[in-house]
Amino acid sequence: MAASSTITHLVVPGTFDPVTYGHIDVISRALKICPRVTVGVALSRGKHGNGTMFTLQERVDLVKQALEEANVREGVDVKPLTGLLVDFCHEVGAGGVVKGLRAITDFEYELQQASLNSRLAPDIESIFVMSSPEYGYVSSSIVRELASFGSDVDLLVPPSVSCALKEHFAQAR
Repeated sequence: MAASSTITHLVVPGTFDPVTYGHIDVISRALKICPRVTVGVALSRGKHGNGTMFTLQERVDLVKQALEEANVREGVDVKPLTGLLVDFCHEVGAGGVVKGLRAITDFEYELQQASLNSRLAPDIESIFVMSSPEYGYVSSSIVRELASFGSDVDLLVPPSVSCALKEHFAQAR
């Protein structure tokens, strides 16, 4: 067995439609594991059978703004992810992927993805972090649903995201 090298760069992938405080928590925790993190904002043409609410560029911009607002700057980069995750990891030079888990259903899905990624690229490690208790119930779909009814989502998302949601649903009405 070959000696393994230390991972110095991780990818935190996701659709981030929209980015939430839960996502920022996972990104921050990935930075505690590794000095360099690339956030891969996935194109996700058909998430759950219906595209994304925000465009890919809007989501990239919102993630950048949200990280800035959360004072998460050092060692993090945000890029669009339009192909396979393992190819993206190789392109940016990352040795692993960090995914946040909220519930057992997340684990089942992420385990399947990690197993597939391991077959496609055995050199890319999968790392799972459990959701912090204060964010275990937060998901982008819940945020979108609440915002669509005009509910206040300020405790769930950074100010720039809250503003973007209000603008989006004001235009939809």
